[in-house]
Amino acid sequence: MAKPKKQQDHRVGTFGEKRVQLWLEAQGWQIRAHRWRCPWGELDLIAQPSGPPALVFIEVKTRGERSWDHQGLTAITPQKQTKLSQTAACFLGKFPHYSTWPCRFDLALVRYQGPITPELTPEEITHQFAIYDYIEGIF
Repeated sequence: MAKPKKQQDHRVGTFGEKRVQLWLEAQGWQIRAHRWRCPWGELDLIAQPSGPPALVFIEVKTRGERSWDHQGLTAITPQKQTKLSQTAACFLGKFPHYSTWPCRFDLALVRYQGPITPELTPEEITHQFAIYDYIEGIF
């Protein structure tokens, strides 16, 4: 059985990803996949911006107000970049119709406050989770 702290961390991460998804969709983006997995790792969000065909692999880091890693920015180590690249290559191999599209890797830093319950409405997510920064082309 998962420990309560681990369950809380999983919920926080899921809600942070949902907050970014809602924000992107409000800007006309289409979410192609959420938490896509392969043996190399996981991609938090895969999205298509409005406009010409392009694919964006989005890593989401969700932190409380007192974060030791600069709101998740320093969590994108060279090792993490390698895993993200390998996972994206696996995704493109599985869905070759995207392989000719321009691709990039973005980073969404999300800050949360307040109690996190198992179920939050989209309005509660929007209120409790704020996009602190969104960085295009992190590598």
